[in-house]
Amino acid sequence: MKAAGRPYNGLKLGVLFLLIYLLPLGFRPLIIPDEMRYAEIPREMIASGNWVVPRLNGLRYFEKPVMGYWLTAAGITLFGHNAFGARFSSALTTGLAALLIFTLVRRYTTGSHLAFSATAIFLTLFQVAALGTFNLLDATLAFFVTAAMAAFFAAVQQPAGSRYKGLLLALCGICCGGGFLTKGFVAFAIPAVSAVPFMLWQRRFKELLVIGWIPLLCALLTAAPWALMIHQQAPDFWHFFIINEHIRRFAAADAQHRAFFGYYLLLLPAAALPWSAFFPAAAIGIRKTGTRQALQRWALCWFVFPLLFFSVAHGKILTYILPCFAPLAILAACGLQAYFERGHQKAFGIAAQALSVSAFLCAAAIASVQLTGLHGLRPYTAFWKMLPAAGGLTAFALLLSGAARSRNSQKKICMVALASLAVFAAAPFSIPHETLVRKAPGDFLQRMATHIHPDTILVADERPLLAVCWTYRRSDVYQLGAGGELMYGFRYADARNRLLNPAQFSQLIGTAPGRVALVASAEKYRRWQPDLPHPVFMDRSADNGFVFAQW
Repeated sequence: MKAAGRPYNGLKLGVLFLLIYLLPLGFRPLIIPDEMRYAEIPREMIASGNWVVPRLNGLRYFEKPVMGYWLTAAGITLFGHNAFGARFSSALTTGLAALLIFTLVRRYTTGSHLAFSATAIFLTLFQVAALGTFNLLDATLAFFVTAAMAAFFAAVQQPAGSRYKGLLLALCGICCGGGFLTKGFVAFAIPAVSAVPFMLWQRRFKELLVIGWIPLLCALLTAAPWALMIHQQAPDFWHFFIINEHIRRFAAADAQHRAFFGYYLLLLPAAALPWSAFFPAAAIGIRKTGTRQALQRWALCWFVFPLLFFSVAHGKILTYILPCFAPLAILAACGLQAYFERGHQKAFGIAAQALSVSAFLCAAAIASVQLTGLHGLRPYTAFWKMLPAAGGLTAFALLLSGAARSRNSQKKICMVALASLAVFAAAPFSIPHETLVRKAPGDFLQRMATHIHPDTILVADERPLLAVCWTYRRSDVYQLGAGGELMYGFRYADARNRLLNPAQFSQLIGTAPGRVALVASAEKYRRWQPDLPHPVFMDRSADNGFVFAQW
């Protein structure tokens, strides 16, 4: 029975991954600014043939290294210039991280269902699913970190004299190098702050001093070729990347996205839904059994110490802690298995019912607000458009209620995972109209494409700029207003003339009649309109959306 159950569990996880991560990728538009940014840089790499220096709208853009851009470029090359192609690398790396979790748990624990539970929990954690279907670099970094951590743990579990130990340590270093090429030094910090307390706990710290040079050397060798090439082609990359993107974000008093120490602990329960509701039950199970297994100790160090590291940093964004979710899923699965094996049911049942009631109330609230237009708020333009959101939440509630009533522990895990699947499957069709109007100008820009010609001079303000570049496949767009995130690139002598104020924009219109087009947020256009000539053509996506004007 166990031999038959394992491939069946693998099949179920494959279907879960397909339905949550692959099928929905192309159903919702790319969102500004983040998704457009991380799609446009790879597009420009493909168009220019320069795979070393990241550029955004043709300007030097040094916030991240290149590995994430390379993988996204591969997705665009394989699947086309579309949302699916841009998001594919995030989904793929999340799936590979899930496969590593499944393999690691199956190899180093007992019980044929624990690997399935850990992987199912990981795939249906809210933040994992959100970032795994969103075009950001976090899922790629999380994969490299997960691979490095799995390789290191497997290496230290090898018997003395094993020929595989050195290979696994080298693989750990290569993965750290891949993570560094994705988001920088954090790919070294997470394994380091996890490995030291773990090896101390295992009373093997001297061994770490002996073997630690292997992954470190392999990581440096992996990163070195690109590091040298970027230094040769853009010598100021390292100054900006290290000072601005690491030192200032970590320690500066005016760090970007500054937040208090407990920021991640406060938001983790929301990011880890729906499973965070069952963490008390898992904690009961772990408290009963302790952390005698090496994998549980490794997962605990992997979760706690990186979370503390991120909490100490002054700059905080919730997506930063995505590498902590793999060990969290392993700990939750181990705890819940121990909880159920001891005949406990109550804490899990209460949590499932509480989530079920909350989901029903949310579904009812969405329907009520849509019907009544409470305070002028209607999330959707038509009543039927709210059905996916309300339906997904209702299915979520019903499945959780079933999980609370079931007496079979594996069925409980499966039903919670299916409940999450219901919400995630409905999500691409549940985006409120206001969000699409303000954050997804792609369809509007496509409608305006007939007004764009090869000699058209494109101008945009900061908000829609990246969407303009991506939609029209242009990397020569002038920017009107503040420089924003491209300000560093505008400081170079060859780019200063591309940042315009309203007076300069009016002069540009006068020097190129019939050739200038502006895409701006409706709010900024209303502010600038009195100082601009009257356009020969103007259209808008919505009153609070975007304006396309032509002179």
